[in-house]
Amino acid sequence: LCTDLPWLQEIGRPRPSRRLPVVLTPDEVVRILGFLEGEHRLFAQLLYGTGMRISEGLQLRVKDLDFDHGTIIVREGKGSKDRALMLPESLAPSLREQLSRARAWWLKDQAEGRSGVALPDALERKYPRAGHSWPWFWVFAQHTHSTDPRSGVVRRHHMY
Repeated sequence: LCTDLPWLQEIGRPRPSRRLPVVLTPDEVVRILGFLEGEHRLFAQLLYGTGMRISEGLQLRVKDLDFDHGTIIVREGKGSKDRALMLPESLAPSLREQLSRARAWWLKDQAEGRSGVALPDALERKYPRAGHSWPWFWVFAQHTHSTDPRSGVVRRHHMY
């Protein structure tokens, strides 16, 4: 419009409203966890203890837990970034038990000649047998098999 508007320079950009996050009290957390059992309780404790997102916890693989260094590696989290989290010491025994249960599922799948777990991106093409190996198995595996909608392969997925 070729019109000089000097007053426009004084107007700042609108700032996004900042809302405080809703935080549960320790008593509320204890009450919620009291309603859960087994691997669902462990899963909720892990999310609470690490700050992990639900999808990050579901997609944990055996190789992502490092008990010796007390770390959990989250791969391709928000923004497709990897990060290391502290593994809560109080959950280490329960996580070891969970891995024992997961290993039983993995051994059963191996004995039955089942397809391995799905691998991320091009890894499945590059290393076709890697999905059958223990390190790539889910920490929180689904108890039943289901059909992968992309490939049509019947395999065990992570719990949902």
